[in-house]
Amino acid sequence: MAQLRQDHDEFSKRDAVVLVIGPDPSDAFARFWKEKNLPFIGLPDPERRVLSQFSQEINLLKLGRMPAQMIIDKAGVARYAHYSNSMRDIPSNQEILALIDGLQEQ
Repeated sequence: MAQLRQDHDEFSKRDAVVLVIGPDPSDAFARFWKEKNLPFIGLPDPERRVLSQFSQEINLLKLGRMPAQMIIDKAGVARYAHYSNSMRDIPSNQEILALIDGLQEQ
């Protein structure tokens, strides 16, 4: 999430909203958000309802949910999805921003 914080202004310039969905209960999630002073939206999903709709993988050997990055347009259409195999397999902000730029040009 530090990576997202670093380029939050770049996402905002593109009229993109960053939404991070996490498995923690609401109270723990709110404490973490406040403690880290995160500038984007956080959505607690302890029952895994939201991301299960997007087929996010859960791998108990890798301690839970596998990272997933998505771009969903203003009409609610998923325009891009990347399902990571590990924390090292997360696209950079620059890759995501370039994809957003490309979608905006279409």
